[in-house]
Amino acid sequence: ATIDRQANWLRQELPDARIVIAHGQMDEDQLEQQMIRFWDRDADVLVCTTIIESGLDVPNANTLIVDRADMLGLAQLYQLRGRVGRSSERAFAYFFFPAQRAMTEEAHERLATIARHQALGSGSQIAMRDLEIRGAGNMLGAEQSGHIAAVGFDAYARILQESVRELQGKPIERQKELRIDLPVKAFVPPGWVAQEALRLELYRRISLAGDHAVLGEIRDETIDRYGALPEQVEVLFAIGSLRLTASRLGVEEVTTYRDQVRLTPVAIADAFLVDLSERISGATYHAAKGTLNLVPERIFGADLVRWVEARLREAVGEPAEPGLAVAQPAAPAAS
Repeated sequence: ATIDRQANWLRQELPDARIVIAHGQMDEDQLEQQMIRFWDRDADVLVCTTIIESGLDVPNANTLIVDRADMLGLAQLYQLRGRVGRSSERAFAYFFFPAQRAMTEEAHERLATIARHQALGSGSQIAMRDLEIRGAGNMLGAEQSGHIAAVGFDAYARILQESVRELQGKPIERQKELRIDLPVKAFVPPGWVAQEALRLELYRRISLAGDHAVLGEIRDETIDRYGALPEQVEVLFAIGSLRLTASRLGVEEVTTYRDQVRLTPVAIADAFLVDLSERISGATYHAAKGTLNLVPERIFGADLVRWVEARLREAVGEPAEPGLAVAQPAAPAAS
């Protein structure tokens, strides 16, 4: 494995260093033992995957080195950087990328953003930039990279809340993350809402809407205030609706894989499995993994997101949410 090769190379270069490995494929006990060794300073170097981005707090860790940082999303880079500097010791975070390879414009912007925003509580600026950097992928093509884990405006709300709590000196409460990675553009165009503070507020309200009724009220208020919604904003509300439904049903990932949309885990009652493929054309379900695979129609943008939510509800035997799982007229896309 790549991580083992990297650890062996480090052992050759640093023969006196005590090196341990941690990754998500380890069993729970083995992973815990490795982390305890590093925590107790029985190891000098921890070679690991991005598993450390979620809640690991090691005060004595003062140096972070990230390999292939160009392959990571901006929210991931921000979370990883936060793993060091959690004590009075001065901390360093180094983000490396291959010098011999051409970097995409988006990757360059992500790294430039993380380097530019280093002050305490800079999470909101980073999240805002993340939203502006992210572009659309190819619905059926190979442009969807599993390595680029961008998490969109939900990450904005989470990072903003964490930044506020950090500034207030309060402990950060980490919630289980729902990953929605669909090939759509979801943002508030600066040409439609010029003031950054107002765009941030709209992102925040959509992300933190607690139910579909509240989300519908926000949508109506937004139309009353700014006029017909551009397609990118329609996508924001569609994702907000999908997030509410998926979270309530215990879904943790909504991602694209080749020509399919994959939702996992999804619990489908036996009564609804009998005719699943007849009710939803092309749908397959792997009960052992709780994975629902959908073959999307040739639709894009907000219509695609609404279609996914409608098929998820249909699969588990729920009626569609009135007014939110159907296509809505949209204004021409704004830049």
